[in-house]
Amino acid sequence: MDSWPVNWEALDALIIDFAKSENLIEDSSPPSSPSLTSSYHSRLIIRQIRWSLEVGNIDAAIDILRAHAPFVLEDHRLLFRLQKLKFIELLRKGTRDDRIFAIDYLRKSLAPCALNAYPEAYEEFKHVLLAFIYDKDDQTSPVANEWAEKRRYEIAGLVSSVLRAHFHAYNPIFSMALRYLMSIHKGFCLRQGLVLPISNLTERLLLEERDFPALPPESLYEAQVFDEVDIQALAHAVELTRQGAIDSLRFAKGDLFQAFQNEICRMRLDDAMLDELVREYCVYRGIVEPGMQTSSEPLKVNPPESGCCSSLDSSIDVDHSTAKHSNSETSALTDLSSMQGIDVELRFASEPTNNLEDCSPSGSHQSEISSLLRNRSKGAGERSKHKRWRGRHDDLDFISGVHFNRDGKQEVSATISKGVECTSAEDKYEIVLQMKELASRGMAAEVVEEISTLDPDFFVQNPVLLFQLKQVEFLKLVGLGDHSGALRVACSHLGPLAARDPNLLKPLKETLLSLLRPNEEALVTGLPLHALATSLQVAFGKRLGIEEPQLMRIMRATLHTHSEWFKLQMCKDRFESLLRIDSLKENNTPVLTSLATSKSNIDSCTLGSSQATISSTTGVSDDSSSTNQASSQDAICDENAILKVMEFLALPRADAIHLLAQYNGNAETVIQQIFA
Repeated sequence: MDSWPVNWEALDALIIDFAKSENLIEDSSPPSSPSLTSSYHSRLIIRQIRWSLEVGNIDAAIDILRAHAPFVLEDHRLLFRLQKLKFIELLRKGTRDDRIFAIDYLRKSLAPCALNAYPEAYEEFKHVLLAFIYDKDDQTSPVANEWAEKRRYEIAGLVSSVLRAHFHAYNPIFSMALRYLMSIHKGFCLRQGLVLPISNLTERLLLEERDFPALPPESLYEAQVFDEVDIQALAHAVELTRQGAIDSLRFAKGDLFQAFQNEICRMRLDDAMLDELVREYCVYRGIVEPGMQTSSEPLKVNPPESGCCSSLDSSIDVDHSTAKHSNSETSALTDLSSMQGIDVELRFASEPTNNLEDCSPSGSHQSEISSLLRNRSKGAGERSKHKRWRGRHDDLDFISGVHFNRDGKQEVSATISKGVECTSAEDKYEIVLQMKELASRGMAAEVVEEISTLDPDFFVQNPVLLFQLKQVEFLKLVGLGDHSGALRVACSHLGPLAARDPNLLKPLKETLLSLLRPNEEALVTGLPLHALATSLQVAFGKRLGIEEPQLMRIMRATLHTHSEWFKLQMCKDRFESLLRIDSLKENNTPVLTSLATSKSNIDSCTLGSSQATISSTTGVSDDSSSTNQASSQDAICDENAILKVMEFLALPRADAIHLLAQYNGNAETVIQQIFA
């Protein structure tokens, strides 16, 4: 599973969009969508309302609702719940004046509203009167649930669900995709009885509780007929009962994808933990820099939700295996509780360090590396525009006590040159990122020379990466018409490497075929250089003590279980395009598709599975086998039979298909046998 291929460039785009949408980074470029800004402000309003309700400040929540969402207060069902909560909070204060005010509020507001809210409201009203008699600390009282503080969170979640759907203030695509993938990962592991190393992290990131579902308008309670395919797809995608899926579709007026977004956003994430994982990923990928400084700018928004705080452990150790920071840097990085009320600034280094220049004195090549380091701070490239990490100011007040271990120490190989050993953590990041950048530009010879200077044994331990880089060098020379130079590369490097590893013989043959098609632009443009660059980054980073970020491990594992889950379901995921999951799975494994006349016959080892991150074309073969498996099952039972069994027996799709296969696809027979 660790080698499951992921389109990291697509993930970069989603991460950047997420960081912009949540205002985690300061960036001068316009947002990818004009609605991002308004959506962010709507989410801030929702967070403020949520926070007010969760701390028991019902008046503040009602004031914000009156200013920004008066329709909520016009819905007597929601208003009654808010007023009942306010009544309890008045009694909770325990003073004589508040008790008198509670009685007055009961008479003038709560009782009249109970008469018009919903059929059960008046009974609930009479029941809550028992709070006058039973103390809030009496856990055996008939109103213990009314006194429980969890009631605040339930009402806060309900109101948040309504507001989110009304404002279309959905979470960014990445956040929704992560929720969905981790939910499927959890279900798959439970079904298969698997305990995966990454599961501990995903269980802490994806919280158990969900927001309460929004209430459909009363006018929509009339009988509506929805396609059973949509009902079952929604129910099994977000773990709803059939009736729950129908209610969700009713609230969304039959729009399946809006209903799906409403439901996926009800899932709760630990925001503090997610932001830290995203920051770690951004640093690793070069989107922001590892250096951290503080700024004295004041907070710009009020603190929102604190719900995630209740589920946080007093210490959450996220294993960031970065190189050792200085003491002052470590103090600033690891104490999140001291970050309240400040900006977090990550700046790009403006000049290459002397350590880097001393480590790799390779003439013109070193000059080019140094030039790239200097240009990095001058806005060259898309990522250089993202210079400042702001952090989630509005959440900082609620994550005190959360500790992230950013000082993970990794043993650095003893064979790395002394110049690199003494290099600071930030300089090591720069070295790795520049090697990645050179590789993504196809400058394979320069990469091999620089890394060999820094760490003579690196390619001895990573021969597949060396083969891949030399393939790129060979193809570039062929494209330039330098056949003699290309053959020298093949004789000096590709041939000996293939002789030591028989798996490389076939890709070597395919590479040599490019001599028959020189000067073809596809020889250069068709190279999957970004995937190769990521493989190089992971492998070389580990040699310098920089572990890949945990978010990469989460995405790799959850995308794998997503594919495996839908093999069991024997169907395609109807929501993967909406959440860009299909783009994350796009086969960007380093396969030189332009080397042979028939692209389908290229071996998976051709720039294939590096020892670092990239597998062979397993993903492609898995998809085809899944399709064949689904086709064979279709011969046994049709879609209507599957849906019928799923509906009547409330079974997952895979179980329904399994039963139908036992009874020749006859749904009626299956149902009769079960009830018999």
